[in-house]
Amino acid sequence: MNKRNFLLEIGLEEMPARFVTDAMEQLKQKAAEWLKENRLTHDSIDAFSTPRRLAIRINGLVERQEDLVEEARGPARNIAVDEEGNWTKAALGFSKGQGVSPENLYFKDVKGTDYVFANKEVEGKFTSELLTHMDAVITSLTFPKNMRWGEYQLRFVRPIHWLVALFGEEIIPLSITDVESDRFTFGHRVLGSKVDITSTDQYEEALLQQYVIVEPKARKEAIRNQLRLLAEEQNWSILVTEDLLEEVSNLVEYPTALYGKYDENFLELPEEVLITSMREHQRYFPVEDTKGNLLPYFVTIRNGNDEFLENVQKGNEKVLRARLSDAKFFYDEDQKLKPDNATKKLDQIVFQEDLGTIGDKLRRVESLSLSFGHMLALDENVLEDTKRAAAISKFDLVTLMVDEFTELQGLMGEKYAIIAGEKPAVAKAVKEHYKPKHAGDDVPESVIGAVIGLAEKMDTIVACFGIGMIPTGSQDPYGLRRQAAGVSHILLEHDFAIHLDDLIQTTITEIEKAGVLQKSSEEVKQEVLSFFGLRLKNVLAEHSIRYDIADAVLTNFGGQIRELVKKAEFLQSISSDAGFKDTVEALSRITNIARKAEDSGQNVREDLLKEQAEKDLYHAYKTLNTKLPENLEAGQVESAFRLLEDIKPSIHAYFDNVMVMTDDEELKKNRLCLMSRLSEEIKRFADFQHIVFSA
Repeated sequence: MNKRNFLLEIGLEEMPARFVTDAMEQLKQKAAEWLKENRLTHDSIDAFSTPRRLAIRINGLVERQEDLVEEARGPARNIAVDEEGNWTKAALGFSKGQGVSPENLYFKDVKGTDYVFANKEVEGKFTSELLTHMDAVITSLTFPKNMRWGEYQLRFVRPIHWLVALFGEEIIPLSITDVESDRFTFGHRVLGSKVDITSTDQYEEALLQQYVIVEPKARKEAIRNQLRLLAEEQNWSILVTEDLLEEVSNLVEYPTALYGKYDENFLELPEEVLITSMREHQRYFPVEDTKGNLLPYFVTIRNGNDEFLENVQKGNEKVLRARLSDAKFFYDEDQKLKPDNATKKLDQIVFQEDLGTIGDKLRRVESLSLSFGHMLALDENVLEDTKRAAAISKFDLVTLMVDEFTELQGLMGEKYAIIAGEKPAVAKAVKEHYKPKHAGDDVPESVIGAVIGLAEKMDTIVACFGIGMIPTGSQDPYGLRRQAAGVSHILLEHDFAIHLDDLIQTTITEIEKAGVLQKSSEEVKQEVLSFFGLRLKNVLAEHSIRYDIADAVLTNFGGQIRELVKKAEFLQSISSDAGFKDTVEALSRITNIARKAEDSGQNVREDLLKEQAEKDLYHAYKTLNTKLPENLEAGQVESAFRLLEDIKPSIHAYFDNVMVMTDDEELKKNRLCLMSRLSEEIKRFADFQHIVFSA
């Protein structure tokens, strides 16, 4: 079958850089799905993008759908055939409707009933006809933000100005708003001109002649090479991050690297301020010498060729000079503000309408930090530093620098705290307590920073749940999912022996004392525990734990997170061992029958233990009740599991010799009580009924 290439290009006003790559990939994916739905085979799909265009080229696209044979089901045999074995009107009508002769009908069994079937041949359509519906692929694209223009109802990332739709040399008619497809595209906004695409194979080359590098990887590589050559020429180290490189690449169509200079006096500013000003606000690449010292130079990428670079350089230098002058003023003024005086100003900044000011939150965090510190048995000197660090942990939010450069919160707090004479450990905790800020970020390195980070995050989570602000779908304005993940990773990586139950309850008590809780404390506790369960499932997934083992250890979990991961890893490591399945089945018999107990918290009555097997099992329970919590609390997971494994013979003997559901109500109640108490001990480790064994 003959094949041709199909080129589709959407010409737009400049898109935000952060939208470009995702939109290109989305167009490619949706096109592939459309081709599959329409039974159009192809060799491959190339995707292209610049700030002003999204495009795909479908290589080796067949010129026609393959013919299709569809099996259609008609009436049942008793309706399709009369008593004499002839086709009924129902069968003949079905035959006519499918376009086949009655001789080609046949029967087939479907769930014990014979139905009449026919094979219907569907002739494949021409690809050029089907491609006229590709506008639906374009309009189905989604973006973080859309806009409308003119009087059109279409919501899209930016107004569409031109469309290219070429199947080989054939123009495929498409129409979106008032834009009709053609074979013409447009080069660089300043340097290029209108381009007649004569061959889909020459698409990249045709645009390159008009100062557009349309292939994003090639454009990014061009930038990377120019930066490398410039660094070699000047003997520099240019600080290139992949996210900035990606963004800059999506801001230009024809990149040209150039450098500029700023006053050396600005090097007196903290390095982070200079880098943030250049990288985050101006999209410049900072420059270091070969020893890692920041130099008064920057590198930027021009959207154009190498003509008049001196003018471009001067313009960028002027912009950066103004921004750094502001930063210098902020830095000098902020040092006049003492941490305690700055902290008082937090009472004027609302955190959340129902939760008070940031000052209110800070006082809760200070109290929680001390509570958590006592749980961890920190010594008095560390507790004193924790109290001080928590008390001033948010003071830099009222500084001019953080007001202008919000990315520097915490970091400027550390620097200003040192300047104000605070202890290095206190200043470090002020910076660290925000961590981790995102997935993959480090947790606080210091114990003080980790404790304050726990307090700050737990306060936010519990307080929001306490007033009914629970994340739903993609709505999570206070980042509670991220905060809960942060709590989990801090507890795990610092190996803190704190129970999640205790963290939550202590935080609820603090928030209740502040008078902002709007629901019952028990309801809030259960909601927060459930919320953490989902986050902990992700933590276990990061440790490659099977879903069933994760469910087993997470059931009713409220203990130490370090213990949770150890239990899951241990169970997974022995899950294929001989005897493990038998142990799981034995323990599951206990937890399964325990569900029938009408538990009112009563204890097992020893005087009602009649059989030796139930006396033995009761003594096994007493041993578990003492030793299992001790082993788990100490993190001795294997020893804890062996205690469970050791009672397996007693469980088998019990069920071989004792009838739990006896007619004697008093005995039955006592035996169920033993099952319930024993089940509680087993579930301290895991709910083994969740574990799945392959056949």
